[in-house]
Amino acid sequence: MRRSISLAAAVAASLVLAACGGGSDDDTSSDSDDGTDETTEETSSDESSSETESEGGETDGEAAPNEEGTLVVWVDETRQAAVEEAAQAFEDETGIRVETVLKNFDDIRADFVSQVPLGEGPDITVGAHDWLGELTSNGVVAPLELTSPDDFEQVAIDAVTYDGQIYGLPFAIENLALFRNTELAPEAPATWDDAVAAGEAAGSEFPILIQTGDEGDPYTYYPLQTSFGAPVFVTDDSGAYTGELSLGGEAGAAYAEWLASQGANGTGVLDTSITYDVAVEAFANGESPFIIGGPWMLDSFSDIDLSIDPIPAPGPEAAVPFAGVQAFFVNAESPDALIANDFLVNFMATEEAQTQLFETGNRLPALTAAADTASEDELQAGFREVGADSLPMPALPAMGQVWQFWGVTEAGIITGAEADPAAAWASMVDSIQSAIDG
Repeated sequence: MRRSISLAAAVAASLVLAACGGGSDDDTSSDSDDGTDETTEETSSDESSSETESEGGETDGEAAPNEEGTLVVWVDETRQAAVEEAAQAFEDETGIRVETVLKNFDDIRADFVSQVPLGEGPDITVGAHDWLGELTSNGVVAPLELTSPDDFEQVAIDAVTYDGQIYGLPFAIENLALFRNTELAPEAPATWDDAVAAGEAAGSEFPILIQTGDEGDPYTYYPLQTSFGAPVFVTDDSGAYTGELSLGGEAGAAYAEWLASQGANGTGVLDTSITYDVAVEAFANGESPFIIGGPWMLDSFSDIDLSIDPIPAPGPEAAVPFAGVQAFFVNAESPDALIANDFLVNFMATEEAQTQLFETGNRLPALTAAADTASEDELQAGFREVGADSLPMPALPAMGQVWQFWGVTEAGIITGAEADPAAAWASMVDSIQSAIDG
């Protein structure tokens, strides 16, 4: 097996350490050796998907140091089996145990940030790439020694790179695309207007479905916005976000005017009454030939003859969605960071491990060899083609100030509550900038 670091050095390092860096938390852990007790009952959400964990034994709620020669990994339920299989191979080769702790995905980021500075938490955690701004600013995550980044999809490497350094081992990619019911629409639409026309020609209730809700959904609407040349932040020559807002100006105003033209006072194609559940049910019932969504919807449409196509652009540029990348991160305070790096790079970055993660999570693998295999499925190939041009969700801490104003402004424009769409959009940009400036 090709190894990026010296295994002998890693094992020697572990022997001189008193304990691994991570302490356990109040979730009962499950050993990779025997697959014993799992805990916590939780619902985990990536963007629109949910996962429920099993119940098991209880702990006393106190953090405790780990045994010498043991790595601790925080996982959610969908990743646990794949991690434990790789962990067994790692133990067989090195003699070092890997203990998995089942966590609520929604709790991981806050728990990791709060526990690592106290010498607690895991050696490795699963997480999302857009956490990196917070994780790095708090000094709780270590750079990863990934010697072959070219083995991964470029968008995945871009997503886990922050301030020029790679901080995570990417394993899954998700992005939006256009689901097309091929019985209702035999051809992929080239533009938004083409999609609306095809939907009307099909005689369906909804020309095209896009989840909106009373508070808007800027994540799902983002590819429509980018088609007007109004991405959320400026990017530099390397493609990294600079933190300078770019969703305003003439391009932002044009997008706002388009939203109004498609809303309650226009065509009515966009409607805040269309929530995620409404949109999915309507598409599943054949009430529209198109829905904009992600791979988490695939199971809901198993009875439909589908095609996954690029999102039709309403503006003059391509409609570019966000990419979300799932990754493993190493605790910056772990005294066994070298061993953790070895486990990730040489055991979780294999085609076998990444394929198993794909099979349980239904997200395109980040490792290109595994992605090639997954893309033998034409629907996954469709998501991969669209995702190749996607933009990683910004990991900047400033992104936290954007969401609270963004969606409600879009919703207000769609309903007609905002009489002057361009002015409302400009006011939103000012509010976001003020919030960022503090």
